[in-house]
Amino acid sequence: MTDEFYLTEQELALFGDVFASFHRIMDLDEMLGVIFTKIKPIINIEGASIALHDPTTKEFCFYRTIEQGGAQNNPIPPVMRFPDDQGIAGWVRESGETALINDIEGDDRVLNINLDSSDFVTRSMICVPLKSRKGFQGVFYALNKTNGDFSEKDRKLVEILSGSIAVSLENAYLYGELTNHLESLERQKQTLLSQMKAKTGFKEIIGSSPPMRRLFGLMQKVIDVPTTVLIQGETGTGKELIAKVIHYNGPLKDKPLIAENCAALPETLLESELFGHVRGAFTGAVSDKKGLFELADGGTIFLDEIGEISLPMQVKLLRVLQEGEFRPVGGHKTVRVDVRLIASTNRNLAEESSRGAFREDLYYRINVFQVTPPPLRERKDDILSLANHFLEKFSTRYHKPLPQVTPQTLDLLTRYDWPGNVRELENEMERAITMAAGGGIITPELLSDKLRPAGTSFTGTATVTDGTLKEAVHRIERQMIQEALAASGGNRSQAAKALGLSRQGLLNKISAYDITLD
Repeated sequence: MTDEFYLTEQELALFGDVFASFHRIMDLDEMLGVIFTKIKPIINIEGASIALHDPTTKEFCFYRTIEQGGAQNNPIPPVMRFPDDQGIAGWVRESGETALINDIEGDDRVLNINLDSSDFVTRSMICVPLKSRKGFQGVFYALNKTNGDFSEKDRKLVEILSGSIAVSLENAYLYGELTNHLESLERQKQTLLSQMKAKTGFKEIIGSSPPMRRLFGLMQKVIDVPTTVLIQGETGTGKELIAKVIHYNGPLKDKPLIAENCAALPETLLESELFGHVRGAFTGAVSDKKGLFELADGGTIFLDEIGEISLPMQVKLLRVLQEGEFRPVGGHKTVRVDVRLIASTNRNLAEESSRGAFREDLYYRINVFQVTPPPLRERKDDILSLANHFLEKFSTRYHKPLPQVTPQTLDLLTRYDWPGNVRELENEMERAITMAAGGGIITPELLSDKLRPAGTSFTGTATVTDGTLKEAVHRIERQMIQEALAASGGNRSQAAKALGLSRQGLLNKISAYDITLD
């Protein structure tokens, strides 16, 4: 056969479609599937693969083979690695030439390892180098000619396509690097925002009840030392807010605070998120990425819902906590960090560890100093202050006048047990201010049905019409003041705020109505 060849009109059309398709794709796994789908009609092949080159480790990262009706529909297996001076890929890298092999068993350059976890059997191949402006990127394999042997025309067609594949890979790398950079900037932004919000000290945590005073006392003891803290409490009790206050009022306040919800990601993604990964560690890992432990170096990492971590991940977490070192996913080099851990959970980890659902050694490692925020049902004296705080928050957000809570409404709020704790109260106040439609009072009718059980009677409504109008007003006013003082635990400033009075105005009315304070 001569070196000259021609393309049919159909092949030219297919080439145009191929080039247009490659450059739109940024996901490596999707790209491999599209490459196979588009190339198969041109060269008549059964499968395709890519091995990316990692110059830092001098290895190839071999991605799974895509074949008709096969691996493209199966879960993605781990990426295989092998030295960059071995196999057909190693020969192609060193020679810079394309390898055309129609009998794999008769070629001693082929590695005697199973790179694929599927049942795909390689009989013949064209292995072409992928080069771009960044240099050698790896190799592309066209596998198993459907009918007969690969020809020189097939080789040249694959070489022509390799240029477009290499450019698409380079775009994917750049896209991955840009995405990682943007994620890093977003984390920095969130850290700064958290810093601005949390540097007001304990004032962000609202409450003056005895359980809250005990909580503040514990937090005060642990703030000045960078010890490990376990915040163990019910959902909605403000565990992340406690972590922020501890960090931003302690010796690490000028260092990063990095937070992650361990229940939000599957195990494979969580490992990469916490420890990072190297380029080629798995399909789609087009560039190195730092993990949260590395980003938090010198500061604090907050692991929310740590009780949701799987047992295999617990082993890896224990190592970094004990030794201060870890390996990124797919990496060979150890990264050392100095990080303070604050963990939280709504589970009883002592019980979990006793029945084998949580590693006992990890439990003892993170349970150095335990903080337990009380549920809202145990601190009902704080409900008025919390309700007013949330009403003020949402009135500002929604540009509405700040409403007041009536004593009857407060009575219903304090009777309810709040299984969702402070978060549930916050949601209820947002609903109430929305239902108020610009009104200045939060009445019982504006609360959810769950807070207004059937048959509930509201204190004071039966005597409104007794006597003169002036006498009725005085009775209601006196009763509202008494209930506001009771709800605030005798705190006159809080009671005045709930009633819409100045503190001096409330004192004047207390004196006028001869109200005694216990």
